[in-house]
This record gives sequence, C-alpha cells and structure tokens, in this order.
Amino acid sequence: MKTLRLIMGDQLSRNISALHGIDPDHDLVLMTEVWDEATSVRHHQQKLVLVLSAMRHFAESLRNESIRVDYIYLDEKNNTGSFSGELKRAIKRHQVEKVIITEPGEWRVREIIEGFKTTPGLQVEIRDDNRFLCSQAEFTRWSAGRKTLRMEYFYRWMRRRTGFLMNGSEPEGGSWNYDSSNRRALTKKLVIPPRKRFKLDAITVEVVNLVEKMFSHHFGDLESFGWAVTRAEALEALQDFIEHGLPWFGDYQDAMKSGEEFIFHAAISPYLNLGLLIPGEVCSAVMQAYNQGSVPLNSAEGFLRQIIGWREYIRGFYWMYMPAYKKTNYFAATRSLPSFYWSGDTELNCLRETIEVTSRNAYAHHIQRLMITGNFALLAGIEPSQVEEWYLIVYADAYDWVELPNTHSMALYADGGLLSSKPYAASGAYINRMSDYCSECVYNPRLKLGAGACPFNYLYWYFLIINEDRLRPNPRMGLPYRNLDRMSDEQKYMIKQQAEVFLAQIDSC
Repeated sequence: MKTLRLIMGDQLSRNISALHGIDPDHDLVLMTEVWDEATSVRHHQQKLVLVLSAMRHFAESLRNESIRVDYIYLDEKNNTGSFSGELKRAIKRHQVEKVIITEPGEWRVREIIEGFKTTPGLQVEIRDDNRFLCSQAEFTRWSAGRKTLRMEYFYRWMRRRTGFLMNGSEPEGGSWNYDSSNRRALTKKLVIPPRKRFKLDAITVEVVNLVEKMFSHHFGDLESFGWAVTRAEALEALQDFIEHGLPWFGDYQDAMKSGEEFIFHAAISPYLNLGLLIPGEVCSAVMQAYNQGSVPLNSAEGFLRQIIGWREYIRGFYWMYMPAYKKTNYFAATRSLPSFYWSGDTELNCLRETIEVTSRNAYAHHIQRLMITGNFALLAGIEPSQVEEWYLIVYADAYDWVELPNTHSMALYADGGLLSSKPYAASGAYINRMSDYCSECVYNPRLKLGAGACPFNYLYWYFLIINEDRLRPNPRMGLPYRNLDRMSDEQKYMIKQQAEVFLAQIDSC
C-alpha cells in the first residue's frame, strides 16, 4: 500500500507518531508551505522565518536518512496556497492509498483532516500526538466527574504520574508549589546573562529574503532574528538556559526590567511548540541539574510546573471545550484594540517596553504578556477576539491550542471562570513592584487619581465597579471589594469619570 506521511509545520520531531514505522523504500513524507497558513493571521515576520526555516532544515534531516520527502515551497508556481489543496495534489500525484498524520494542534486544521476521511479509496489514520506527556484521552479521564478543572490539581496528578520532584508519594521539599518564592524583584547588582542566539545559515538567509519579499507588511522586524532552527541548536539553547538561567529562574520569574529581553526565562517555548524539543527531555534535563545540586528547588519546581502542569493542562483544556468556548465574552467587552499595540507609541512605559520587545523578538515572557498587555486589555474592556488575534500574530510560540486558553481565559477571564478562579487584574502597584518600568514613565504608580495618576490604578477600580454584579459574589474577590467599599461615593464617581475620559481617547494615551 502506497502511504503518505504528512508532517505539519509544528510537528518537526523525528519521533513524531506519524513517522513511526516508516518504510523509506515505499513511504513518502509530505511537507507543505502554503499561503493560507502563512496568512491565517498576519504572523510576526520572525515567526514566519522560524517556522519555514525549521521546516526546511527538518526536511533535509529526513533526506539524510534516505527518506523521500515531497516538499512544497511557498513560492512554487503550482502551489495551490491551501493545505487541503496541496494534500489533494499529493494524493493524486503519488497515487496514494493511505495517509498517516499526527493529530493537528488546532481545531480548524483537525476539521480539514477529518474531511479527507470521506475521500473514496483513501485510508486516513490520525495518530495521537506523542510529544505530550498527557494524551487527550488521559486528560478526559482525569477531568471526568470534577466540578472544576483547576490546574493545581492536574499538576499534582502529573507529578505523581511522571515522578518528577517526588519522594515516593510526597512532593520534594514537602510542598507542591513554590510560587510564593518566585516573586523577587531584580536588584541593580544582579548580572543577567546574555541569551544564546544563533547565526543565520544559507537556508535561513533564503527564508529571510522570501519573508522580506512577501511579508514585509507584517508586524515586527527581522534584524534581530537569532532563533534556533534545528534540533541541535534547540538543544544548545536548552543547555544554555539550564546553566545560565535556570538557577535564578525561580526567584525572578515574575520580574521585568527595561532593556532586558529575556531575564532568566528559558525562551524555549517556540522550540517545544514546533517539535524541536520534547517536554519529557526538557524536564529530564532540569531534573538532572537539580539532582546535581546546580539548581535550587524553587527554580526546578517553578519551571517544571510550566511544562508538565500548565502546558499540558492548557492543551487538554483547549480540546475539551472547543469550538464553542472561544465565542464566550463574560464581561461583554467590545472596545477595539488600541493602535499602540502595533506601534508601541504610548506614554505608558510598561506597555511601550513590552510591545517594543515583542516587535524585536516575537517574544515576551509570561508576566509581560499576562500582567502588562493582558491586564491592560482586561481593564480597558478590549474585545477578546481582537486581543486573541494580536497574541496569535505577534509571538513566535503562539499556536491556537496554547494561545487561545492563555489569552481568552487566563488574561481576559472571558470564559467567566471556567479556567481561572478569578481575573488576573492588577493596578500599577504590582507593575511598580515587579519592574523598573514605572521609574521612566510619565505616570505615577502611587497616584490613584488626578493628573499624572497611573491609568492602571483608576482602570482597576473602574473594572471592579462596572463588573460588580459579576465579580462580587466570587469568594476570591472579597478583599478588593472590601477595599472598594471603603471608598466614598465621591471617590467612586471620580474614578469612573477619569477612567471613561481615558478610555474615550485611548489611542492617544
């Protein structure tokens, strides 16, 4: 039987299930660069270079094993421009009787693949994505009968399953979670190491030229591109992080600093989400460093929680609730995304710094995303779909399965508490505590009202006021509402007035 093995652009792992049992003498691998996927949103230019270059390098690695690869380039004359079109062409071109594919990571693409099951004379086998530590079926079994699907309980279950940081049935150090030890602000004397970046080889240069020619109107720039585009480079980046970033990651993972691109963060999420790195091997490398005594417990635990806890949980959550989930809008937010999310042209220094870093690198760490751009969008009542599209566009690690729940639920609380127990809303005080952004800002984080007051301050209280019916019953919102109750009616009126004036001219803030 003539078999085609379809490998998608985010499945660049030699051990991906679609390649299991491949017969180089008879089977064929299909990889396609198509316009519809490159422009499904106006992806950051660096993401396009990263994905296309990594795909081309992966195809070369398969050919080096004498595996036949039918590779369709984006600018080929006969390229139909669509994923389904290229698969149909390949089936006809090679007289294929069977297609094997690893399940796609996005609902939209899964529907396309399912549609091919009705093709006469064609067998379509969709295999589980074996790169994850928890399959969709296992997540469904874990969630069965639970009233709430809180990540913390999933994380503990995953710790027990994997054995990572476990002493028998008990967690290493006696605690499951060291989140309270992960919130130190950076000191002036602390030296932040440079992050491992990679030189462009001939394949990447070719892709850069292609993207500059076809997608120069997309967000971001290519000048600072230095992402790993091969598995070997991704492994180098992982080792560099473990040696130079991970020992301090636990203490400073929530910290932000002007001019610092990565702090002590790993910046390996683009490689994990492409398949260049596998979660299990990343966690094993962290455990080795911890067992050797070179990494403290709060760093090892904090990082592992993001991989075996949050990342696996988010993926299961996505597939459990799609597709209706993405249409929810708990706060009925309708305001348009401010233009400065694209330009960085705002007097709010924290937003300007985060957006400029994002433009330069197609990356910002999770606190910049959640507590700066996400927090502002929540407080300002920006329509969820517009915020979600922005995140999907600007970040190199953004794919629907991971971006949507993180933005829709975690940042915007648009699902009304399906994922998070309360909104991640914060005033300027939090940003001032965890960064040096406020020292260079025209706004004062200590002023709640009046000229020069930080907009995050009065927008925070305005958010609580206008959403009181929805949020006051939430037991985790008791403290902020007790503080709101201490305010006079005049204070509340002034908060509403200043917030509404600001929001009316939000594009010029």
